[in-house]
Amino acid sequence: AAQAIPNQQLLINVVSKRVRQLGLGHRPMVETTPRMSLTDIALKEIIAGKLAYEEVQSTTDEEK
Repeated sequence: AAQAIPNQQLLINVVSKRVRQLGLGHRPMVETTPRMSLTDIALKEIIAGKLAYEEVQSTTDEEK
């Protein structure tokens, strides 16, 4: 998963958001086994290229 999303903080945020979605009942986009945790499922989805993300560049007053 770190190869798909090299920024560690971004990877953590993507996994966290997807785990929340799965916990709320969203269906996994990859095949799962009964022993897989929600985190395992989210990581497997990232590795399989099933999750897209967008880095947002924030602007501050100093950058203007």
